[in-house]
Amino acid sequence: MTAMAQFHLAFPVRDLEEARAFYLGLIGCTEGRATWNHIDFNMFGHHVVAHLAPDGSSPSIPSEFDGREVPVPHFGLNLAWNEWEQLAERLKTGNAHFRDPPHIRLRGKVGEHATLFVFDPSGNALEFKAFRDPSQCFQLDPDDLEHASKPTTAAT
Repeated sequence: MTAMAQFHLAFPVRDLEEARAFYLGLIGCTEGRATWNHIDFNMFGHHVVAHLAPDGSSPSIPSEFDGREVPVPHFGLNLAWNEWEQLAERLKTGNAHFRDPPHIRLRGKVGEHATLFVFDPSGNALEFKAFRDPSQCFQLDPDDLEHASKPTTAAT
C-alpha cells in the first residue's frame, strides 16, 4: 500500500506550552511525539513540528497579493471550504491574532478562495485557504497570463 504524500515542516517557537495551547486548542491539531524541546502536531493530516527556540525566529517581511499585504515567510494549508469556515470561526471566537482576517480573495476570478492569516504566539505566520474550485489551485487566469512570468536579471 502506497502512503499519501505528507507535508512536513519544522518551525521555531518561543514556548512549547504556549504553542501546544494554540495548535491544539485553536487550530485543532492533535499531538504526536513530544520531548523537552519539540512537539509533533498532526495538522489536518500533515506533520508539523514546533521546536523550542527561545531566542525566536526571523521577522516576517511584507509582500503583496491581490491588493493586500501578506507576511513572508508563512505556512499553512488549503482546506475544504467547510473546514476553513469552522477554523475561521474557532480562531475568531478564540481571539486569535489575525494578520489578515478571513475574507475572499480573487473574487469572481480563476483561483477564487477564502483566506486568512494568523500569527501563532511565537509570531509564526500561518495562512489557511479554501478554494471555491480546488482544481483551480495552480490554474492561471487567462487575463493574467501576460503577468505570470516577469523577467529576472542574474547577479553578476
